[in-house]
Amino acid sequence: MAIPTGPGTEVLKNIRVENMTNSYSVLINGVANHIYTIISIIFTEIGGADELLYVNTSAAGDTTRSAILNAQSLAAASTFIWNDKFVLTGTEELHAKTGSAAAVDVVCSYIDQDWT
Repeated sequence: MAIPTGPGTEVLKNIRVENMTNSYSVLINGVANHIYTIISIIFTEIGGADELLYVNTSAAGDTTRSAILNAQSLAAASTFIWNDKFVLTGTEELHAKTGSAAAVDVVCSYIDQDWT
């Protein structure tokens, strides 16, 4: 992606995933000419069992993922707030899952800068 020089928009957004489990859920499906600044991801365990959390990034449609949060413990009926900031550009994707069949609610807050 080229360095933006023209006008664009900057919007604060969030995505929610209810009952996330051990299959990857897409939190952000990047679009060309966008920059995504992740502000926080909140995980809440609602199924009554200890879980492990995994967050990865990948290029669009690529099954090879880069781990950015690996095997983070989440106790039963608790909340984990991950507020480390990081950036995705263009068509990069952000995925999350648990280590086993689970029930975890997720809220991801981010800034979407659109330079199209």
